Amino acid sequence: MEKVALIELAENSTKLSIYMTQNGRSKLIRTESDKANISKDIEEEKLLRPKTISDTVNILKIYRNIIEENDVKKIIAVANDILMQARNQRGFFEEIYNNTGMSFTFVTEEDFVKNIYTSSCNKIDSSKGTIVYVGSHSTYLIKYNRRTTLGYDCIPVGYETITKFGSDFDSMKSAFAEKLVLKNVSLDDEEFVLGEGVPFVNLGRIAKKIDHYPIEIDNNYPVSHSLEKKVVEFVKGLDLEKVTKVKGLVEDRTDILISGFAIVSAIYDKLKIKETTIATASVRDGIITNSFAADIQERFSDLLASSFDSIHEFIKDDNSVNIRVANMAGILFKQLKVMHKLPRAYVKPMRVAAYMFDSGKQISFDDYEKHGFYAILNSGLCGVSQKDLLLGAFICQCQTADNFNLSQWMKYKDILNDEDLNAVRKLGVIVKLAVALNSSKQPVVTDIVCDILGDSIIMKTIVNSDPSYEIMQGMKVARDYRKYFKKNLQII
Repeated sequence: MEKVALIELAENSTKLSIYMTQNGRSKLIRTESDKANISKDIEEEKLLRPKTISDTVNILKIYRNIIEENDVKKIIAVANDILMQARNQRGFFEEIYNNTGMSFTFVTEEDFVKNIYTSSCNKIDSSKGTIVYVGSHSTYLIKYNRRTTLGYDCIPVGYETITKFGSDFDSMKSAFAEKLVLKNVSLDDEEFVLGEGVPFVNLGRIAKKIDHYPIEIDNNYPVSHSLEKKVVEFVKGLDLEKVTKVKGLVEDRTDILISGFAIVSAIYDKLKIKETTIATASVRDGIITNSFAADIQERFSDLLASSFDSIHEFIKDDNSVNIRVANMAGILFKQLKVMHKLPRAYVKPMRVAAYMFDSGKQISFDDYEKHGFYAILNSGLCGVSQKDLLLGAFICQCQTADNFNLSQWMKYKDILNDEDLNAVRKLGVIVKLAVALNSSKQPVVTDIVCDILGDSIIMKTIVNSDPSYEIMQGMKVARDYRKYFKKNLQII
């Protein structure tokens, strides 16, 4: 396990991100960000002012101290290609190197597309579609199919630079619509579209407030064209000083908020997009993934499993049985199908609960199943819909049936239904059984065969060694099993 620092010189900021890396997995453990005037200097004079250089060097010296204090072994330093336009860029980077020892490489347009695409594939489980990324100075549309980019278009206007064409919403929207000319990307009528960048994240956050949506997760939130229009009308109807008082937005500058929505609105309208799915992809995550992922294609093949592994890599120990619990839950789901009568749509949320069955222990060992609800909901798991993530959180909590809280369930009544309630209670029992059948923390029980005999279910264990402890723990679930499956449980 080692620590890696990523330093980014972006158009308007200098950023430091520190990751833990191990076995091709990474975990973000610290970030710093400071504003800079790099793009302003270059756009005005094609020259970095002495003050900008001095401020940037001083920030990087502080970052260098943070890196050393955190025992970071490797530094990746990248710079936005806008710095290529500065006539004094060579002197600028020489001064940085002389003061910090950092050598920077430029992120080209092709690098940017590669990193955004990689990050997107690690955020949303989709084999085909178009990524729309709205940045501060450029907007990218990237077409992909079967995990390969087919082409992209770069519109050299973003939510910062669109303000050159006007200060009001309509003039900025009209100006961007004129610039939005696609040469390499085309969208089908039913195109799956990922919306990324600050404006799309803000769109999702305000859309949730308007729609009274109770899950506060940015990634994988769909926004229809009709909902986008409601957001735009809501923002346009506010006084400028009230816009920034909307809680939870990524940027608190009114001009950036309005300009970002002008671009998003133009994209929806001109490209006739019916819906976008918000993704929290970033160049930062793409760079780290491309630098350290052991096998990116393997990670993409089962995004949820890869996401499990990325989380578990940094908390597992020699006694961890999460994979075996998840596999056993899958076996039980199949064997008990005639009894639970649940569709396969519930397999994914059950996988979430089973793999993360002990995630609440990171908060407190006592009542860890109950704490698992919040641990799962805030885990950042990818490759799963927000509803399935919520169901997984409830299933984990219901490993102990008495943990179910009706008032908590009612908070999500517009997302969940009575069938979901029935599924959560039954699947909570199945996950609890899967945990019990791994009580020795060893692969004692390898398979299960179930037979129905009158008012009883006979669970026959296929084992590698003496399963007495597993059977004893499994029989402790018999009361809950009887309550929700209406059968007596017998494990042999």
